[in-house]
Amino acid sequence: MSRNMFLRIGLAIMLLTLAGSAIAAERPNIIWIMADDLGYGELGCYGQRIIQTPNIDRMAREGMRFTRFYAGATVCAPSRSVLRTGQHHGHTRVRGNAGAGNPRAQALRAEDVTVARLFHDAGYRTALVGKWGLGDVGPAESGLPRRQGFDVFFGYLNQRHAHNHFPDFLWRDEQRVALPNTIVPDGKDGAGYATKAVAYADDLFAEECLKFVGENRERPFFLYWSMVVPHANNERTRALKDGAEVPDYGPYAGKDWPAADRGHAAMITRLDGYVGRLLDQLRSSGLDSRTLVIFTSDNGPHNESHHTLARFRPSGPLRGIKRSLTGGGIRVPMIARWPGRIAAGSTSAHVAYFGDWMATAAELVGARMPEHRDSISFVPTLLGRPNEQADHEFLYWEFHEGGFRQAALYQGRWKGIREGRPGASLVLYDLDSDIGEKTDVAAEHPDVVARIDAYLKTARSDSPDWPVRASK
Repeated sequence: MSRNMFLRIGLAIMLLTLAGSAIAAERPNIIWIMADDLGYGELGCYGQRIIQTPNIDRMAREGMRFTRFYAGATVCAPSRSVLRTGQHHGHTRVRGNAGAGNPRAQALRAEDVTVARLFHDAGYRTALVGKWGLGDVGPAESGLPRRQGFDVFFGYLNQRHAHNHFPDFLWRDEQRVALPNTIVPDGKDGAGYATKAVAYADDLFAEECLKFVGENRERPFFLYWSMVVPHANNERTRALKDGAEVPDYGPYAGKDWPAADRGHAAMITRLDGYVGRLLDQLRSSGLDSRTLVIFTSDNGPHNESHHTLARFRPSGPLRGIKRSLTGGGIRVPMIARWPGRIAAGSTSAHVAYFGDWMATAAELVGARMPEHRDSISFVPTLLGRPNEQADHEFLYWEFHEGGFRQAALYQGRWKGIREGRPGASLVLYDLDSDIGEKTDVAAEHPDVVARIDAYLKTARSDSPDWPVRASK
């Protein structure tokens, strides 16, 4: 290596280090807002033409919109585990929706290190408001939010309880808070549906988040706002054939649509209103330039309310919905806003996923990322330095319901999906020319298939909670 080249590399490293130190010295507030089962195509800024989302669309105009951002999984619990741990779906603790029969399989353990713990140890005030799903009272207590890095928690601990938008109780830390709703229960975990609907959980969550931001103006904070809308109330769907549980139909009240369609659209527009209230508060309180706000969804859209998918086209140009390993199940909207630091009206095709939040958070606060993470910081992309952005060679997903399936994204372009058993043949899609994953090109690209096949053989670690089972 020549002396000039050595000096240039040294200067580049020094500039990157100084840039990272400057970001960490600012200690920005961080708000991660996550919708539940919101599709890639259900926001106006991602092509939606029927459902009104003016506030999130404004957020996109004031920040950066990602077009190739992926959830951690195609259903909620493992996706949230990937987000919390920075480990992809084949390494993270929770790899599926375990259900009541095996609560420990859906709980983080004491040895797991979460992003919330990283923020907490860096001196941030940390809060979780909304749906958790990675720990509960009883045999899954190791995963309770306050044991995983959160100072305060208000919401649902388990995801079946979170189906009920009008519950008769919520949790504040580890204490039950009674609500004035009357429900028809379904089991002992708070699931069911309301016969007397007074207090809507997501309305309460919005108030709690605004209060938290107002009370922590003078210190850095991390708020994980985990909404429940527009997830269906599955128990209400079974009983009443309409799982879109919402206080009112808003601007869709007069539409000549089935009730589930009006309710689904109203849930998303209500969600949009919550985001607008938060952005307004950040402006009025002088926190705008000190706060990075990220909005996304935990996985692709559902059809569990019995609403009409064809009306809303919730996956946009993608194929599939929740529980699919095609794009509609795992590619999600992602918008980042940080006035003065993120260029307004910008769009990024950088390929990233939930697991990258760990490295990104570490860079933002100047912390050391835990070992054995599948995580690459996307701070360079956020701050308009794409030439400094590192990329994943592979992203990985698996799915355990109805048998074992795997998917890998190679070089951000080639999508390989294997269904049924570990040795099954691969289907290959070229996302650069086939975003809808309609044409299998495996025969035309055997070299790509071989690379993905070799990767899939080593991508995951064995888990006693989540063994590989072939399809029946």
